[in-house]
Amino acid sequence: MIIVLKNGTTQEEINKISGWLSRYNVEVCPIVGAETTILGVVGDTSSIDRNSAYLSEYVDKIMKVQEPYKRANRKMHPEDTLVNVGGIKIGGKKIVVIAGPCSVEGEEQIVDIARHIKSSGAAVIRGGAWKPRTSPYSFQGLKAEGLELLNIAKAETGLPIVTEITNPMHVEKFIGKVDCFQVGARNMQNYELLIELGKARIPVLLKRGFSNTLEEFLMSAEYILSGGNENVILCERGIRTNETFTRNTLDISAIPALKSLSHLPVIIDPSHASGMAWMVESLSMAAIAAGADGLMIEVHNDPKNALSDGAQSLTYEMFDSTMKKLKALAAVVDREL
Repeated sequence: MIIVLKNGTTQEEINKISGWLSRYNVEVCPIVGAETTILGVVGDTSSIDRNSAYLSEYVDKIMKVQEPYKRANRKMHPEDTLVNVGGIKIGGKKIVVIAGPCSVEGEEQIVDIARHIKSSGAAVIRGGAWKPRTSPYSFQGLKAEGLELLNIAKAETGLPIVTEITNPMHVEKFIGKVDCFQVGARNMQNYELLIELGKARIPVLLKRGFSNTLEEFLMSAEYILSGGNENVILCERGIRTNETFTRNTLDISAIPALKSLSHLPVIIDPSHASGMAWMVESLSMAAIAAGADGLMIEVHNDPKNALSDGAQSLTYEMFDSTMKKLKALAAVVDREL
């Protein structure tokens, strides 16, 4: 349920109404906007007396939220959410580029990549320490050592860290060592993991599963939000279709759709969507034109010898060239890179 308050309702009155509503064993989420204040009411609202004189004095209108996701719903939160990742705000006018290798392979490698992506304009570094792979025989990451190496790269460059977490038991290991958790496509519906991340107050970059609908995607975000962690970034990374030319099929329509349905920032991963480095620039440009708030691009110092996903990783030269074109395009759509 959404309760839209009349203009001029004071904070004291908002608190009183919230307290009255709480008697019905619901959670009240006040959202104060520039022009409108609403109360998002989550829980069983069937017993609330909508005709109560207590409400009528201050309430402009009451609306039901039909969708199963409540906190992620734009109806509950009309203004865009800004997520702060180590001082970098995602969701505003500035398009944020997250870049780095699929896997952390060593100190020299990750530090060198961090320096180069920063010089080209990237604001956040990504790199896998724990790597869930389709084959049990593939490189699984450096694990805890990888986290330490990412922090060395951060100390050298100041770039905030995004890295994937796969196990709910590892949350404590990551706290203090990452600026943003990444939940990969395979774990989008790992609800035990999402519940634990909801308890943390560190931002979460949530990737869409390769066979999941947008509603299922937003319901996964709801798990994190319902735990009290409001810092969720949605990432479209391609879905599985009948097409086999690309690794996945980038769902560009997901950008305007998610922005219509939700207040959460939306970024695109063109590297996993295509699986081919030569396609990344074009897909990145399409994402910016469609309104994406950011990009996650894989970059490697030696893609041909990368331990994972070398075929989709950009060289330094490719990344620098791509960033220059993206900066020009961002200005055309009244954004900044």
